[in-house]
Amino acid sequence: MTSLLDFLKPESPDAPHLHHLVPPAAMPGGEIEVHGSHLGPLHADLPSATIGDTPAPVALSRPTRATIRIPEGSISGDLVLHRNGASSNALYARVAVPMAENLHPVANPAVDADGRLFATFSGSRNQQVPVSIFSIDRDFQIRPFVRDLLNPSGLAFGPDGLLYASSRAEGTIYRISPEGKATLYAEGLGVATGIAFDAEGNLYVGDRSGTIFKIAAKSDPLEPEDAPRSIFVFATLEPSMAAYHLAFNGTGTLFVTGPTTSSNQLIHAIAPDGTTSMFYQGLGRAQGMAFDVDDNLYVAASLHGQRGIVRITPRKEASLAVSGSNLVGLAFLEDGCAALATRDALYHVALDIEGRRLA
Repeated sequence: MTSLLDFLKPESPDAPHLHHLVPPAAMPGGEIEVHGSHLGPLHADLPSATIGDTPAPVALSRPTRATIRIPEGSISGDLVLHRNGASSNALYARVAVPMAENLHPVANPAVDADGRLFATFSGSRNQQVPVSIFSIDRDFQIRPFVRDLLNPSGLAFGPDGLLYASSRAEGTIYRISPEGKATLYAEGLGVATGIAFDAEGNLYVGDRSGTIFKIAAKSDPLEPEDAPRSIFVFATLEPSMAAYHLAFNGTGTLFVTGPTTSSNQLIHAIAPDGTTSMFYQGLGRAQGMAFDVDDNLYVAASLHGQRGIVRITPRKEASLAVSGSNLVGLAFLEDGCAALATRDALYHVALDIEGRRLA
């Protein structure tokens, strides 16, 4: 039985002490760096770590920092370092948990007004799959939503509350009814990948061969839904080896990533008049993006060799927000959480970040 005297015992001078975690969140397989004191090996023995009751491997240990690898099956909890019989103070580590598996997203998931998520099974080029788009309820129940849509890539909700999807194989955009029926919205868009709506309801489409198209919103509310759309070339960029990913910030600037083989990749910023500039350079394989309410940009990418979700402030200060591999995109949820998309699954993690409401 623990007595009052046990609590009054002075802490061992060699006991590890934790100051902070970088990044504050990780996916299974990702790594968190712990900063503090007395974290190095003692008598050639590495310290050990736990997250809650789950042992977590220590990949690197030095006097002022240690690298902890997040094991499969772990959940958010107190991270504690153990060294020579002494335990550190606890710091809370946020760990992403699976919410939907056996998918094939190639970009951000989309979130509707009721908080339901939508993600693709995109498939290889010209692969016809039984279900093209799935919906995921708040309780993580996954349901088939759209069938027979070839190679769906980008997803976005329009001002009409309907889901829109690009098909990179067909170069088309489809509008999808609440029942999951897809109807043609626009065509002739090259290798159509990422899509995003602006505040006026115009739809922007990234053709990975090098063009950003603008599809004009209806000018007349009485215009038939199947009326031909006016399509313009909004900007021209370098071709991408995989896909373009698009996101608007709060001032109406369009941000674009297009993965290349470079480890010094840039994020483009395109003003409403089509003027293109460089927003940030120095990422590896940057893909899906989302903004928070303070216009901080979050992007699935590598930063200084570390893969995960990178946070870039409006002042262009970059840091890793979530550690994890195989990420292709993300979407913020209404409760401060985020859905993280990998190549074959969605993960859920609490970040205490309020995402920017999409147009």
